[in-house]
This record gives sequence, C-alpha cells and structure tokens, in this order.
Amino acid sequence: QVQLVESGGGLVQAGGSLRLSCAGSGRTFSYFGMGWFRQAPGKEREFLAAIGGSGGRTLYADSAKGRFTISRDNAKNTVYLQVNNLKAEDTAVYYCAATPGGGTYYQPISFDYWGQGTQVTVSS
Repeated sequence: QVQLVESGGGLVQAGGSLRLSCAGSGRTFSYFGMGWFRQAPGKEREFLAAIGGSGGRTLYADSAKGRFTISRDNAKNTVYLQVNNLKAEDTAVYYCAATPGGGTYYQPISFDYWGQGTQVTVSS
C-alpha cells in the first residue's frame, strides 16, 4: 500500500512552467509504477505520462509529448511532472497514481492508488 500527496499546482500565466510533485509513503516506492493524469471540469480523466519503478522506462500520451516530462527520485519517494509552455487548456486537477509491480500503464483502471489531486489553473 502507498499513500500519495500531490503538490506544486497553482495559478500560472500561459507560457509559464510548473513542476508538480507527488510524494509517496508506505511501501517501498520503487515497487510502484507511477502515472500522472488530469481531469478538467466536465471531461474524463486523461492519461498524461507514466514511469516504471526504476525510472528507466517512460510512457507518454501523444498529447503530452514535447511539453510534459515525468521523472522520479526513489530516494525521496517522489515522482515529478514538469510542464512547460502552459496553455489555458491545461487547466485541470492533476493526479498521480501508483500501480504495484513497477510497470508502465496508461489506463486509469491499472492504477490502484491515487492522490487527492492538485489544481492547475492557467490564465491566458
């Protein structure tokens, strides 16, 4: 089991950057593959990126390639999502999620543990 807490969201101007963090506690962090998702009002939860337990493998949604970068620091039990050149359509609640076994997945159903989310609002 792992508990996840996201941070780093906020209000940012279009064109700016943010680094979201997700801190895990509980079982050995490297045991879990991690993912980032987001959900805008009235829309379904959207996969953005995933990273394997060791950090050696990453997976990105086509919509996230180029502006989003996922990384992790297992010594700090933290996974990150760097978002550059933010756009108004990036406004959403961003969630991190964990899946046991360290694999990389893109479907929400593959993730057993979720954080509470952090709001990102991009002003144009």
